[in-house]
Amino acid sequence: MQNASPLQASAISADSTEFAAEHDLGLLRDILRLLPTGVTVQDEEGRFLLINDAAASQLGMAAGPAGQFVSKYLDERQKHGRELLRAGRAAVVEMPVAGNGGEQVLLAAHRPVDIAGRKLLLSSSTDISEQKAVEDHLFRSAYFDELTGLPMRRVIEHRVQTLIQRSEQRDAFAVAFLDVDNFKHINDYYGHSVGDALLVEVAKRISLHLRETDMLSRISGDEFLLLLNPIESEMDVADYFEATLQRLKAPFFIDGSEIFASTSIGVSLFPDHGRSYDALLQNADIAMYRVKNDGKGAAALFDAGMEREALARMKVEQSLRHAILEKRFCCAFQAKVDIRTKEVKGVEALVRLRDEEGIIQAPGTFVELAAELGLIDDLTHLVLAEIVRSIDLINETFGSTATISINVAARQADNPEFMRSFADALEATGFPRRFMIEVTEDAFVTKRRFQEVVVPIFRNMGVGISIDDFGIGYSSLSALADITADEIKIDRSFITDIHLRPRSQGILRAIESLAEALGMSVIAEGVESFEELAYLQAATRIRYAQGFYFARPVFLEELNLVVPAASESRVSEMSRPAQQSRNAYSSRPGRYRR
Repeated sequence: MQNASPLQASAISADSTEFAAEHDLGLLRDILRLLPTGVTVQDEEGRFLLINDAAASQLGMAAGPAGQFVSKYLDERQKHGRELLRAGRAAVVEMPVAGNGGEQVLLAAHRPVDIAGRKLLLSSSTDISEQKAVEDHLFRSAYFDELTGLPMRRVIEHRVQTLIQRSEQRDAFAVAFLDVDNFKHINDYYGHSVGDALLVEVAKRISLHLRETDMLSRISGDEFLLLLNPIESEMDVADYFEATLQRLKAPFFIDGSEIFASTSIGVSLFPDHGRSYDALLQNADIAMYRVKNDGKGAAALFDAGMEREALARMKVEQSLRHAILEKRFCCAFQAKVDIRTKEVKGVEALVRLRDEEGIIQAPGTFVELAAELGLIDDLTHLVLAEIVRSIDLINETFGSTATISINVAARQADNPEFMRSFADALEATGFPRRFMIEVTEDAFVTKRRFQEVVVPIFRNMGVGISIDDFGIGYSSLSALADITADEIKIDRSFITDIHLRPRSQGILRAIESLAEALGMSVIAEGVESFEELAYLQAATRIRYAQGFYFARPVFLEELNLVVPAASESRVSEMSRPAQQSRNAYSSRPGRYRR
């Protein structure tokens, strides 16, 4: 083979270089086409000069020459490209598109470049749909209630603060605090799933007729906060909430149940009732609690008198907390008497508070407040400690076989953790079988955990169970048949003037017969007259009673302990005329009320 001439060699070299360049260009095109990131190039007219497969898929285009690309986003992208090239600036934007799997979000980076004397727009785009979904979920979790879909507290707080910052003196809006009445009872009776569904329906009814400038927020549990902006007058606000209350009073139909649920509403106005979010919220809350105290299911506008009441309540709260810390509680004891033999069957411990001045306060002034403040558990343990400290006086006064009853609130009965600790405390006394736990009937009917979990614990210890105030709560004879208890205390409302009330007599006979069949003893509460006692003795088989007729609640250290405890004379010594007892204790027989 002859050697090639210099001219031929040059031609061969050029062909090889051109071939290599074509090969490299083809390789580059293949790489660009297969990149997972969308890549496009546009000219000054916005026309696409290049688009890879990823970009074509993202934009819903078919791959091919620029003129063949068809997409509903084409005109928008071309227009946007022309604007960026004219401005000569780079940009990073989010672009929603409709992909095969639904709505997608693209993050597109655009950069103007000069290549071979031509102004081009080089763009790359990445699908960030999953990232946006996660961000949206986190955002909604942080700012919106999962159950109702309503904004949470921080959202409405920000809105109110913004309105305050931008407002002028003539601007006015209302902040309302709404609380579903007795929601815990609804949850206990129907179950939490029904309770949740009720909150959703309540939110829907409150939201009816709200304007775009208004906002409803669920701030916790069964509590809502409503912003009405703007408002013209107090009358307009009153009319709005009157209509809202009427909607909320209509029954809710959930899972086949017809549920009635009222709502208490407190309202404060800007700027009259506060010039900060905290002040407006606090005053709306104060107004709402006034409604609660007055009977619930209504709306009230804040006024200065409510603030004074709130301050007084706060003082009582502080006093109660100090009393707990300083253990300034004592017990009065009231006998349960066998009405046939006049012997003492048992004794009920009734808690009393000694205030800072040493004056004895009846439980009606502090027990419910202690429950609201979460102090009721401490108070119950203090009562037990007082009983243990006084056990010798109890035995000497009422007899060493008398049972000792302690009241437990229904909310405590539904708390297995507390009840287990209380059972341990009873066991630690060394005489647990002396004790009787008194709970109201709703602890059995609506608190399944008490019946199924707590009662067996006390049964194994030999502690008795008593149903207190029977007949005024959730009572029904069918429910009574399922209750595991040793004693039923018939509420005094059925005993008062029983000799004059035939209907109450019939109810009493029915309860007596069923209790007897179920092996429960019956105690008549609140016996205060000879006529009431005479009827019970002559017309019923009831053996036991409690009330002022037999004995008022007494402080053991005040008794003369010479007379034998279980004798009729001892019962007489503990007795006083009803009016004298009322004067001494400034309330009906000291009941440890829930």
